[in-house]
Amino acid sequence: MSFSSLGLSPSTIKALKGYKEPTEIQRELIPAILSGRDVLAGSQTGTGKTAGFVLPILEQIIKNRKDNSTHYIQALIIVPTRELAKQVAESTKNYAEFTDIKSMAIYGGRPLSSQIRELSKGIDILIATTGRLVEHLNQKNIDLSGVNHFVLDEADTILDMGFRREISQIIRELTPKRQNILISATLVGSLKELSQTLLTKPIRIEIAPLGNTLSNIKQVLYPVEESRKLELLSFIIGSRDYKQVLVFVRKKGEAQVVEKELIASGLTALSIHGDKSSSARGRALDAFKNGKARVLVATDIASRGLDIKALDIVISYDIPHITQDYIHRIGRTGRAKRDGLAIILNSPKEQMALREVERMLGETIPVEIIDGYLPKESIKQRGARKNSNEKKAKVAGAFGKKRKKDSTKKKRKTTKRDGWGR
Repeated sequence: MSFSSLGLSPSTIKALKGYKEPTEIQRELIPAILSGRDVLAGSQTGTGKTAGFVLPILEQIIKNRKDNSTHYIQALIIVPTRELAKQVAESTKNYAEFTDIKSMAIYGGRPLSSQIRELSKGIDILIATTGRLVEHLNQKNIDLSGVNHFVLDEADTILDMGFRREISQIIRELTPKRQNILISATLVGSLKELSQTLLTKPIRIEIAPLGNTLSNIKQVLYPVEESRKLELLSFIIGSRDYKQVLVFVRKKGEAQVVEKELIASGLTALSIHGDKSSSARGRALDAFKNGKARVLVATDIASRGLDIKALDIVISYDIPHITQDYIHRIGRTGRAKRDGLAIILNSPKEQMALREVERMLGETIPVEIIDGYLPKESIKQRGARKNSNEKKAKVAGAFGKKRKKDSTKKKRKTTKRDGWGR
């Protein structure tokens, strides 16, 4: 299937450099948006969702424009973070290369005044983080009455960040007659609730349901004592000579500690998290992409929108607070059909969180043991199980005849989960 068969014009297709054929989500999403109906779409990260909704929006703006010299906000795309705002804005600009469509991104960390000046020149597509858009609305710097296409990108994350009230405020500024598009990697319960109030008879698209991780990503779990995670992390990266590794942590303070300790062990490392300015985060990300840093440590919120081509390895230093964030983490690797590796460093206290992740995935993550790092608790459990098995063997020998008689009885299948034993 070609892009032209989906209804895109030659001027739009011309800008798709490097795209040979549409991805699965694009094959579903582009015609759905071109139909003008509301859309609820879920697909794994790295599958081309941005092009899937930007391209048909560009097509509709071009088709419905009456005066090419007039630019006003016809499409509003809300994203959860600055990084994703920059990424979507860059992609939109590239896709609109052979059109006269103007776009821009507004997000925190930049002066309001410079954004106001750029807005005053007239734009067709606005990409914005929720908080910064609300600031502009409160100061009446932006008119959203002409918006025909309203997109919530990574909608589940926006809700998880607690922006439901701000989203409601933004929606009140929009005209009722518009197309609503909700895009997410996961169609979680909170998103479904929002869709019921925002969308009207939507086309529902779910290419890769929650838990169906990309087949080209290998997942592996290494058991380790909590106090030795940093040691194991630097050992894995150093001993295996990994050249580019993205490490995820739950907390901002933890990101700084991990960065500092990796540097102390001789690895070039940088970190991005919510306490760093937009420019500092941008510099760190650029340095990592350009190979000037071997390791990038990121919190889950700061990681949204990270599109690092050819990234092969992602390491979860811990299990994320929000179980669904694990899908976002591993989605940073294995992009564009490349093979990826997702590693979890798991301590005994995280067993419950691990079970939640595996329940979400619908599968058990394979365990590998690195000599010298297996937690003491697990070693004791394994020793206890070994002694128990030896006792059972002796009992079986003493009562062999009786066990033979009972062997005709239906056996009960059991599965033991001893620490990280599978």
